[in-house]
Amino acid sequence: MIKVLIADDHPIVRAGLKQVIERSPDMKVAGEALDGQQVIDRVAAEEWDVVILDFSMPGKNGLDVIREIHRQRPALPVLVLSMHPESELAPRLLKAGIAGYLMKESATAELVGAIRKIHSGGRYVSPALAEKLAGDLSSNSGRQPHELLSDREYQVLLGIAAGRTARDIALELSLSVKTVRTYRDRVMEKLSLKNDVELTRYTIDNHLLPR
Repeated sequence: MIKVLIADDHPIVRAGLKQVIERSPDMKVAGEALDGQQVIDRVAAEEWDVVILDFSMPGKNGLDVIREIHRQRPALPVLVLSMHPESELAPRLLKAGIAGYLMKESATAELVGAIRKIHSGGRYVSPALAEKLAGDLSSNSGRQPHELLSDREYQVLLGIAAGRTARDIALELSLSVKTVRTYRDRVMEKLSLKNDVELTRYTIDNHLLPR
């Protein structure tokens, strides 16, 4: 029996995922979490076969949650569900240690197959993303400027574009406001941007924010 932990802050989403998963006799949703800290606590306290993680939950940043899960239990496969465009976010998360990435709009149709694949030791991404990742391995040419940002710089970029203040971003990422502003300055320099309006336009033009 594949023991699954679902982490999502929306009860309707959790109920829908549970219904899809438990149609399969070899899977059981044995626990739920409503935010990043609950995920970390439950992973530390219990044994799981697969974690299904909504990337954008209240509290602790999704990338930090993934890193902490991987630190505690390196072999535990994590399947991320997100509304962020997979071509931009998924490669970063795969490098951080996740086993699979699903757009939420595809979850109902692909969820069970994705769980089985990552539980058996594989990785699960869409065919389009697999092709992109293969292309990235063969050549670094043609990469977009935002693909060269560090993970923290990328998180600050998305936070500013979403309209959050430096203080809000600092709380979310467990950083000082001064450090967030330093990351912002680096982002501006690397992307050749002058202000937050240009930064927001850049994220929109490059489809970096959730749809």
